[in-house]
Amino acid sequence: MSISVLGGGAFGTALAIALAGQGPITLWARDPSDMETKRENTKRLPNCPFPDQMAVTGNLAQALSAQTILLALPMQKLRSFLRDHALDLNSKTLVACCKGVELATGAGPVQIITEEVPSAHAAILTGPSFAADIARGLPTALTLASQDEDIARRLQKQLTTPTLRLYRTTDTVGAELGGALKNIVAIACGTAMGAGMGESARAALMTRGYAEMQRMAAYRGADADTLAGLSGFGDLTLTCTSEGSRNYRLGLSLGRGETFDANTTVEGAATARAVAKVAKTAGLEMPITMAVAGLLDKSLDVNAAVNSLLNRPLKEE
Repeated sequence: MSISVLGGGAFGTALAIALAGQGPITLWARDPSDMETKRENTKRLPNCPFPDQMAVTGNLAQALSAQTILLALPMQKLRSFLRDHALDLNSKTLVACCKGVELATGAGPVQIITEEVPSAHAAILTGPSFAADIARGLPTALTLASQDEDIARRLQKQLTTPTLRLYRTTDTVGAELGGALKNIVAIACGTAMGAGMGESARAALMTRGYAEMQRMAAYRGADADTLAGLSGFGDLTLTCTSEGSRNYRLGLSLGRGETFDANTTVEGAATARAVAKVAKTAGLEMPITMAVAGLLDKSLDVNAAVNSLLNRPLKEE
């Protein structure tokens, strides 16, 4: 069955490279000229040459002709893309490969797909993964979630490679939230490390941040076991401990008082604002999320954010 990947960023390119080892695959990018010529994404994923079975195109109609389409698009642009191309996506299998919560609505990617293309078979692919690792064939394990068990089984078989192992679940809400909420905690951990607060502070933020993730997941009706898996705890571990994470690097810049590259997409920034809004409305206790949102909106500086966490009332764990 034909597969296309939409999105010429690092992650979309990496997925296309990995899946091309299983058969022909098409990568769509808005401006593919450099990739077509050099057979490599020199800007986003250098030193990872494209396999022979990987086609690159700027022709969206060609890419949309596939039956299985991986959506490696920025989270905040997902809805508008689906709305603009809903007719071409009818009855397709659409796999979200972005992590986050929509700023305007608080919705996750599977919910957005379901709302904009009701006839589509919606799924999400998420978990602890850096694009360079996937592209270079380093062992990686991800979560594949679809509410339809048959679709989940088919996609698991279709998208698994010798070095990319997929575990399936029907808990799409849990998978969505794990991939989104860990980015907020990664910003917090990066801020702590950038401000010189040390490894112990990072461990505390990861632990208490995970508690916030579970709190929001329970509120949204997700299965707690999903958050303990790859899409939650696994992704949290990776993004809170490595400068390969853009969210962690944003935190580092906040902690150091440095300017961050405005052209770098950091999904956790919009997600923090969206989740803070949901938590406030629902009355959920999410102090780390609130502190990160305050840092991003510049209503808090680093010292004020730290004090807001350290001066909270003492409580049982």
